[in-house]
Amino acid sequence: MKCVICKHGETAPGLATVTLQRGEATVIVKGVPADICDNCAEYYLSEAVTDKLLEQADSVLQAGTELTVRRYAA
Repeated sequence: MKCVICKHGETAPGLATVTLQRGEATVIVKGVPADICDNCAEYYLSEAVTDKLLEQADSVLQAGTELTVRRYAA
């Protein structure tokens, strides 16, 4: 797929680090499956991965954690 951000690169499957912020809390998730642009490194997540990622982030945020670094778990 052609990257919609830089319009030059092509995306390929890989692993990304995703940072999510809500209020004062930050969740960093490493090893997230994504399609990544070979030119600008923009990443694109599938709907299923996004749903799982948000589910994991919500559980961390409910615990009241301000900063968390995790590995993605499918």
